[in-house]
Amino acid sequence: MNLIRNYRNWRRYRETVSELSRLSNRELTDLGINRSDIPFVARKSI
Repeated sequence: MNLIRNYRNWRRYRETVSELSRLSNRELTDLGINRSDIPFVARKSI
């Protein structure tokens, strides 16, 4: 069960990083996110 949860969390993290990385710098700024903050924001989504 723990393995499945870890896998789902990892997938959610990767999807969030991928989606945020596709945004332009302007769009990220509008959201209040720097490009360097993407991994941190993605970790919070788990």
